[in-house]
Amino acid sequence: MRYEEMKRRVEEVVESGQVPELIDSLGIFRLWTHDFTRHHHPTIIQVLLESEKERDESGNVMPNLIYLSREKSRVSPHHFKAGALNTLLRVSGVMTNSPIILAIDCDMYSNDPKTPLRALCYLSDPKIKSELGFVQFPQRFKGINKSDIYACELKRLFHINSTGFDGLKGPNHVGTGCFFNRRAFFGGPHNLVLPEIDELGPYWISRKPIKAQEILALAHKVAGCNYEHDYTNWGVKTGFRYGSLVEDYYTGYRLHCEGWRSIFCNPKRAAFYGDVPMSLIDVLGQQKRWSIGLLEVAFSRYSTLTYGVNSMGLLMGLGYSHYALWPLWSIPLAIYGFLPQLAILHGVSVFPKASDPWFLLYIFLVMGAYGQDLLDFTLGGGTVGRWWNDQRMWMIRGLSSFFFGLVEFSLKTLKISTHGFNLTSKINDDEQTKMYEREMFDFGVASPMFLPMATAAVLNPLALVQGLFGLFTYRGGGGEVLAMELLVVGFVVVNSIPVYEAMVLRKDKGRLPKRVCCSAVILSSALYVLGYFFFK
Repeated sequence: MRYEEMKRRVEEVVESGQVPELIDSLGIFRLWTHDFTRHHHPTIIQVLLESEKERDESGNVMPNLIYLSREKSRVSPHHFKAGALNTLLRVSGVMTNSPIILAIDCDMYSNDPKTPLRALCYLSDPKIKSELGFVQFPQRFKGINKSDIYACELKRLFHINSTGFDGLKGPNHVGTGCFFNRRAFFGGPHNLVLPEIDELGPYWISRKPIKAQEILALAHKVAGCNYEHDYTNWGVKTGFRYGSLVEDYYTGYRLHCEGWRSIFCNPKRAAFYGDVPMSLIDVLGQQKRWSIGLLEVAFSRYSTLTYGVNSMGLLMGLGYSHYALWPLWSIPLAIYGFLPQLAILHGVSVFPKASDPWFLLYIFLVMGAYGQDLLDFTLGGGTVGRWWNDQRMWMIRGLSSFFFGLVEFSLKTLKISTHGFNLTSKINDDEQTKMYEREMFDFGVASPMFLPMATAAVLNPLALVQGLFGLFTYRGGGGEVLAMELLVVGFVVVNSIPVYEAMVLRKDKGRLPKRVCCSAVILSSALYVLGYFFFK
């Protein structure tokens, strides 16, 4: 009832464009005018709680609580999340300047009140604190269905690989659940980059109340959208770093390059919990943005393979490169998704025969890679069912978000305008939740990102039927010739079962749209014709 009442009031405010005085008792919205939009408005800073004055019902001191909305202008760059974080960094420096900063996403919440104490155990340790830049907790999620059909847990990124990084210079920053040493944002451990004003320095201590006029005036100044025009170190040498859509990965990477170390803290009780996307298009859209941002780092002047290796050493440089070059996996995945299939359809073998000694090498590499991957996943607390969906999603990402991220980055590099393909699922929350709980893929929209995987799903069963037909009718060793191709095709077909269901069997709103299915059939036919000339 309270939620519905709040929802009604919010809708009334949006419709009328005015905030009633009863709601605005704290004066937060007094600057709201008819020109006030999410992309164009002045700075708003409001002290909601002041620790020197506020007490709870038991008489204990309350912490400072400050509302901030940075100034935005239609003509000024926003730098997205990194810009907002740098504004928070400056405003908090002017008003309180706490030496420890917690960065956490808005959709996550604390699950353990001892989490700050765990972080402070490291950040206060005299043996390591001089070079400790941040303490990273793994991302954990509530509401993941039993088999995690979209592999949103990202166990390797948030758990397995972070544990490995912890044996070197420490894990990367993953965007949330991270306690930073404020000093880390102002140069390396032995190379302090002085800010433009003393009040922004990491060791500055305010002697005035946070509601003092000069404090509030300076806080409004440093929150202005044009403030960084005159102080170009922000986002380059100080603060969260600009230059990539994945500002969390890039910032952690640059801090490690400057000489800072990090700690991976993974207690049994989750420190924070967040929500997971429940539609495939939301998952792929998010990871397409990651792909573009990772490539921006990989092919920048701070490339992980050159600058990273020179700054951090070979192992850390290669570890960061593993992520930075993620989107390039779309190339081999596309080859394995289409080449063996077209070869079977045209009666050509691209792998060694089963009697060839090289065939054993292929089998060893495939079984060894998947066996090690399964072992790592299960030892990290995963299940076989979740591992299967995780490797399935890896292939889906390769033919969708990785591929389109690579294309969009390439076009952007060539200064060619791109279409973002940013579509939103049209299915309401209740339907989405039911499908997710029943472990059914929600396609829902006619996104171009679904076309490559749908095309592969069309080609593979045709190739499998053709290959099996040849296996039972050809007397000259057809099974031996096409053994590896049939293994690859069969593996892809089994992984594509949710796609076949969405294309043929399902009638709900989460099915694969007919337009995508028809386009996939046309594209498959075109590839077959091209294959004729390629294999001729």
